[in-house]
Amino acid sequence: MNIIILSRNTELYSTKALVNAAEARGHKVRVIDPLRCYMNITSNKPSISYKGEKITGIDAVIPRIGASITFYGTAVVRQFEMMGVYCVNESIAISRSRDKLRSLQLLASKGIGLPVTGFSHSTMFTDDLIEMVGGAPLVVKLLEGTQGIGVVLCENKNAASSVIEAFRGLKTDILVQEFIKEANGEDIRCFVVGDKVVASMMRKGAEGEFRSNLHRGGSAKVIKISPEERATAVRSCKIMGLHMAGVDILRSNHGPVVMEINSSPGLEGIEKATGKDIAEMVIAFIEKKRHVRKNPDQGRGAR
Repeated sequence: MNIIILSRNTELYSTKALVNAAEARGHKVRVIDPLRCYMNITSNKPSISYKGEKITGIDAVIPRIGASITFYGTAVVRQFEMMGVYCVNESIAISRSRDKLRSLQLLASKGIGLPVTGFSHSTMFTDDLIEMVGGAPLVVKLLEGTQGIGVVLCENKNAASSVIEAFRGLKTDILVQEFIKEANGEDIRCFVVGDKVVASMMRKGAEGEFRSNLHRGGSAKVIKISPEERATAVRSCKIMGLHMAGVDILRSNHGPVVMEINSSPGLEGIEKATGKDIAEMVIAFIEKKRHVRKNPDQGRGAR
């Protein structure tokens, strides 16, 4: 197969791992920066060009679209879809997952467990909004935040009111969520490929930090998840329409609750924590979808 990976950085661990896995299984792979793509939008022969070259003969695309370029990145993915190219995650699914409010509403409509969540434009009824999610402590989140940025734990009602009013003063939309104290600063990252959780790890926040993101100094270890947690992760991806995703789950007193779904999950943390070759699993999934057999003469390449 001819595979394209949409990524802005060829040196990222995840990008290199996918390249190595694809080449080791006998495929041709190319990394291109989605921001340097330009498109001919026509009903006859839609096309994509990159650095003066028209891109043709592509069998599959692996989108690695960062949050900061979601609009243009998904436009590039959508153009590949118009050209009949198989995309591991489709543009509409990526857009759904990036809109935190929309994704929570979709998950809630299908009965997925979530933290009690409030959303408001006005600060006139802040006290009622705080009580709606069970009072303080609570978590305030920016809709556009990633990797734990724009997430604030408010220990009491006065702090919560101040943070909500400050964020609204910046003319930005926010979510207010109950704080799952019993999670003890831990969450579970489930890596889903197709209709299976292929790996899972427990992430623990650094000392004094309630956010468990590895980018913020958190640690990770392999964990065995329950059937309910596994089913929650897989169902969440199906609702979003994602074929590859990281689903972040908290263990609450009322069962697993989904915090977020990442359509471009990093591979480094979970591969190192679990010892699993997830990049190869992704390529094998694409082969299955494209009905391609691995070349038996190809061996596993160096990682």
